[in-house]
Amino acid sequence: MKVCVTAQGDNLQALVDPRFGRAKYFLAVDVDSLDFEVIENVNAQGTGGVGIQSGRLMADKGVECVLTGNIGPNASDTLKAAGIKFCLGATGTVLEAVEKYKKGEMTLSEGSNVDSKSGA
Repeated sequence: MKVCVTAQGDNLQALVDPRFGRAKYFLAVDVDSLDFEVIENVNAQGTGGVGIQSGRLMADKGVECVLTGNIGPNASDTLKAAGIKFCLGATGTVLEAVEKYKKGEMTLSEGSNVDSKSGA
């Protein structure tokens, strides 16, 4: 299974970025092998619609679940429309977030946890 973690850096020891749409990086991680792909978020500096664009990027990369701190309503709607699940409240390193997910310690979310103007 491929999950994507929002990250402040480009490796498994990087801290989770608490923002989805404006995260600096996305790390697409195979939860079994821990092989990963670094995806620089070219949408992060956009002036609007970054959550939607980042959600589409997740769909293009074949991600099944996103692990992040916070997500806005446009991004959550885009992910749901693409059939991508997401867990909110991720903290620590990317590797720690993946391990928590594998152990069932992260709960799937049904919607956003911030408003559309927050930059998440």
